[in-house]
Amino acid sequence: MIPTEPIGSVPRSDGLVAAMQAAAAGSIGQVELDALFDEAVRDTIMRMEAVGSPVVTDGEQRKPSFATYPVHGLASLASGGVVIPFADGHTRELPVITEGPFRYRTHADVYLRAALPVASRPVKQAVISASALSLLYPADGIDGYSREAFLADLVDEAEADIRGCLDTGAYCVQIDFTEGRLALKLDPSGGLLRSFVELNNSVLDRFGAEERQRIGVHSCPGGDRDSTHSADVDYAELLPLLFELHAGAFYLELAGERDAEAVLAAIAANRRPEQRIFVGVTNPIDPRVETAEEVRERVLAAAKHIPLDRLGTTDDCGFSPFADDRSTARETAFEKIRARVEGTALAAQELLA
Repeated sequence: MIPTEPIGSVPRSDGLVAAMQAAAAGSIGQVELDALFDEAVRDTIMRMEAVGSPVVTDGEQRKPSFATYPVHGLASLASGGVVIPFADGHTRELPVITEGPFRYRTHADVYLRAALPVASRPVKQAVISASALSLLYPADGIDGYSREAFLADLVDEAEADIRGCLDTGAYCVQIDFTEGRLALKLDPSGGLLRSFVELNNSVLDRFGAEERQRIGVHSCPGGDRDSTHSADVDYAELLPLLFELHAGAFYLELAGERDAEAVLAAIAANRRPEQRIFVGVTNPIDPRVETAEEVRERVLAAAKHIPLDRLGTTDDCGFSPFADDRSTARETAFEKIRARVEGTALAAQELLA
């Protein structure tokens, strides 16, 4: 079989989004919200299993966003952080920390512990990269808390986030690294991207070789409100540095690329023999649901460049990385997952015949 895995997030229901907003405004209590989260996770996993997904996630139903879940609710946060512009004109703004020492308020194993009892199939857990959270340190610094001290604390916390998930029983852990491609847009020299890779490797190197086989890295040009932040950055510029990350697997956006063949050639030229490549075969920001036959053809194309024992499939991105993003219908997400699973199986039948 060719392994196939989701990226992570699934659109929340309108009712859950409204409840999260109400809780933020103080209109409903945490007990009521937690009950809604429990039901949302249960429904998400059951439906993911119903469409045949061999590996499931909780759909990130409890996360306020894929990026800020560790610090959501911290008292030591302020507005005015890095602004991420998307191609359609909308932006997302990160917060900044105001004091040290830096500690996560929430580790991802909390989500995993709630998902495991509901699932009958292996559960994957997504975590945010250390490099993304490094952007929380303010440009003008913090008195008595240097950037170096912050990064040391950050690496400790990022390791704990991953290790907690592995120890709790995650099938695998996926590090979301969507800022990798964006880094090249902000700094075409590659200096920023290299610093991100080095920081993330300082986390990954704390794990043994067998553990790293259960750790993967996800890269895409962003996916929010049917728009991207760095799709204009050539993959050929990203991949040589991306594959320097000491991870066992890479989940790469591909279905949304204009020239998928060129990307596959670049993957073949730069990947390392021990790395498994999960190629994106469904595009979450395209409202049209791919057919299983389309997915099959995308897998067959990838198999011309990637050895079969190193090939997997995935979705290009999470379907709703930010909790308030309702641009993709929940039903559409599950139908795309079904197409990915069925199309991958069709390709496997042909390739393994």
